[in-house]
Amino acid sequence: MKALRIFWIIYGILRVCAGIAQVFFAPTATVMFGALLGRVPDPFTLMGFFHVVYVLAILVSFACGILGIFGGLAIGNSLAGRGMLIAASLLALSDLPIGIALGVYTLFHLFPAAAKENV
Repeated sequence: MKALRIFWIIYGILRVCAGIAQVFFAPTATVMFGALLGRVPDPFTLMGFFHVVYVLAILVSFACGILGIFGGLAIGNSLAGRGMLIAASLLALSDLPIGIALGVYTLFHLFPAAAKENV
Protein backbone atom coordinates (compact mmCIF):
# COMPACT_ATOMS: atom_id res chain seq x y z
CA MET A 1 0.00 0.00 0.00
CA LYS A 2 2.93 2.32 0.68
CA ALA A 3 4.26 1.90 -2.87
CA LEU A 4 0.84 2.73 -4.29
CA ARG A 5 0.76 5.86 -2.17
CA ILE A 6 4.18 6.98 -3.39
CA PHE A 7 3.35 6.25 -7.03
CA TRP A 8 0.13 8.28 -6.86
CA ILE A 9 1.82 11.25 -5.22
CA ILE A 10 4.57 11.28 -7.87
CA TYR A 11 2.06 10.74 -10.69
CA GLY A 12 -0.17 13.48 -9.29
CA ILE A 13 2.70 15.95 -9.25
CA LEU A 14 3.56 15.03 -12.83
CA ARG A 15 -0.05 15.51 -13.96
CA VAL A 16 -0.29 18.93 -12.27
CA CYS A 17 2.97 19.93 -13.98
CA ALA A 18 1.54 18.69 -17.29
CA GLY A 19 -1.58 20.80 -16.72
CA ILE A 20 0.55 23.87 -16.05
CA ALA A 21 2.55 23.18 -19.22
CA GLN A 22 -0.70 22.84 -21.19
CA VAL A 23 -1.83 26.24 -19.94
CA PHE A 24 1.45 27.90 -20.90
CA PHE A 25 1.58 26.21 -24.33
CA ALA A 26 -2.05 26.95 -25.23
CA PRO A 27 -1.17 29.77 -27.68
CA THR A 28 1.39 27.56 -29.43
CA ALA A 29 -1.05 24.66 -29.65
CA THR A 30 -3.71 26.99 -31.06
CA VAL A 31 -1.38 28.29 -33.77
CA MET A 32 -0.23 24.77 -34.63
CA PHE A 33 -3.81 23.48 -34.91
CA GLY A 34 -4.87 26.58 -36.82
CA ALA A 35 -2.13 25.95 -39.38
CA LEU A 36 -3.82 22.66 -40.21
CA LEU A 37 -7.12 24.38 -40.99
CA GLY A 38 -6.01 26.25 -44.12
CA ARG A 39 -8.04 24.15 -46.55
CA VAL A 40 -11.03 23.30 -44.38
CA PRO A 41 -14.37 24.77 -45.48
CA ASP A 42 -15.43 25.86 -41.96
CA PRO A 43 -12.32 26.40 -39.82
CA PHE A 44 -14.05 28.43 -37.10
CA THR A 45 -16.21 25.53 -35.96
CA LEU A 46 -13.21 23.22 -35.78
CA MET A 47 -11.17 25.84 -33.93
CA GLY A 48 -13.97 26.23 -31.39
CA PHE A 49 -14.11 22.46 -30.98
CA PHE A 50 -10.33 22.39 -30.51
CA HIS A 51 -10.57 24.95 -27.71
CA VAL A 52 -13.28 22.97 -25.92
CA VAL A 53 -11.27 19.74 -26.14
CA TYR A 54 -8.08 21.51 -25.04
CA VAL A 55 -9.75 23.05 -21.98
CA LEU A 56 -11.22 19.65 -21.07
CA ALA A 57 -7.75 18.07 -21.36
CA ILE A 58 -6.37 20.73 -19.01
CA LEU A 59 -9.18 20.17 -16.51
CA VAL A 60 -8.75 16.38 -16.60
CA SER A 61 -5.02 16.77 -16.05
CA PHE A 62 -5.47 19.05 -13.04
CA ALA A 63 -8.30 16.96 -11.57
CA CYS A 64 -6.34 13.73 -11.91
CA GLY A 65 -3.23 15.31 -10.43
CA ILE A 66 -4.97 16.87 -7.44
CA LEU A 67 -7.03 13.75 -6.71
CA GLY A 68 -3.90 11.61 -7.05
CA ILE A 69 -1.88 13.73 -4.64
CA PHE A 70 -4.59 14.03 -2.00
CA GLY A 71 -5.71 10.41 -2.44
CA GLY A 72 -2.12 9.22 -2.11
CA LEU A 73 -1.70 11.18 1.09
CA ALA A 74 -4.98 9.95 2.59
CA ILE A 75 -5.19 6.33 1.36
CA GLY A 76 -3.98 4.71 4.57
CA ASN A 77 -6.15 6.74 6.92
CA SER A 78 -9.65 7.04 5.53
CA LEU A 79 -12.25 5.93 3.05
CA ALA A 80 -12.05 9.35 1.42
CA GLY A 81 -8.56 8.56 0.18
CA ARG A 82 -9.86 5.36 -1.40
CA GLY A 83 -12.61 7.27 -3.18
CA MET A 84 -10.20 9.91 -4.42
CA LEU A 85 -7.86 7.27 -5.79
CA ILE A 86 -10.70 5.49 -7.56
CA ALA A 87 -11.72 8.76 -9.22
CA ALA A 88 -8.09 9.58 -10.04
CA SER A 89 -7.51 6.13 -11.50
CA LEU A 90 -10.53 6.48 -13.77
CA LEU A 91 -9.23 9.85 -14.98
CA ALA A 92 -5.70 8.45 -15.38
CA LEU A 93 -6.89 5.85 -17.89
CA SER A 94 -6.71 8.54 -20.58
CA ASP A 95 -2.94 8.91 -20.15
CA LEU A 96 -0.64 6.53 -22.01
CA PRO A 97 1.22 4.39 -20.77
CA ILE A 98 1.83 5.22 -17.11
CA GLY A 99 -1.71 6.40 -16.41
CA ILE A 100 -3.23 3.22 -17.78
CA ALA A 101 -0.86 0.98 -15.82
CA LEU A 102 -1.30 2.86 -12.55
CA GLY A 103 -5.06 3.27 -13.03
CA VAL A 104 -5.73 -0.39 -13.79
CA TYR A 105 -3.49 -1.57 -10.96
CA THR A 106 -5.22 0.78 -8.53
CA LEU A 107 -8.68 -0.32 -9.61
CA PHE A 108 -7.77 -4.01 -9.20
CA HIS A 109 -6.11 -3.28 -5.86
CA LEU A 110 -9.01 -1.27 -4.45
CA PHE A 111 -11.71 -3.67 -5.68
CA PRO A 112 -10.40 -7.03 -4.42
CA ALA A 113 -13.80 -8.71 -3.99
CA ALA A 114 -14.90 -7.93 -7.53
CA ALA A 115 -11.55 -9.08 -8.95
CA LYS A 116 -11.74 -12.42 -7.08
CA GLU A 117 -15.25 -13.13 -8.36
CA ASN A 118 -14.19 -12.66 -11.99
CA VAL A 119 -11.31 -15.15 -11.80
